[in-house]
Amino acid sequence: MTIPTLHTYFRSSAAWRVRIALALKGLAYESRPVHLLKDGGQQFMPVYRALNPQAMVPTFEDEAGPLTQSLAIIDYIDETYPEPPLLPAEPHARARVRAIALAIACDIHPLNNLRVLKALRRQFGADDEAIKDWYRHWVAEGLAAVEALVQRGPGGPFCWGETPSLADICLVPQMANARRYDCDLEAFARLRAIDARCATLPAFAAASPDRQPDTQ
Repeated sequence: MTIPTLHTYFRSSAAWRVRIALALKGLAYESRPVHLLKDGGQQFMPVYRALNPQAMVPTFEDEAGPLTQSLAIIDYIDETYPEPPLLPAEPHARARVRAIALAIACDIHPLNNLRVLKALRRQFGADDEAIKDWYRHWVAEGLAAVEALVQRGPGGPFCWGETPSLADICLVPQMANARRYDCDLEAFARLRAIDARCATLPAFAAASPDRQPDTQ
């Protein structure tokens, strides 16, 4: 049985999520970098578009074929390799963890994705400061909601209880991106504490951008 391949970019939040999931499961994989800026964006090359028609990272490949979209990939990994679980066993708790993850992956991240920031500059003439203001606004609004959702949970060192879940997998890359853009995170004490706890775990450390073969 061959090990799976992850088409990734060291700084991509979506690829980072999948790297965390794979590390938490202890699964070996081949990292195949796709540079989002070089050569006009290697994700747009025909050979890669054949794998991922959206021309985005990540793409995960195993013997069953390619998969796209980070949360779909993580669901597949979690179902195929169930230990340790990335979602609670109880249905309502599972839904609440998914809600936290989706609030980040579907509501915060798309608005500050690289292609959106490029469009703000190209189509609407936004300068660097305007783009930073856009980024910080949506991060602050989104993380305020995530902070509230997490505070309604069962407590513990992670987003939902005593072990890392899909919610933490989504949170950590978003917090790192927020720091890159000098977002004010002072109001999000719970999220900052969770992020710091995750940073102590080997799986999260191994998945971080500075540990990837394509880090620049």
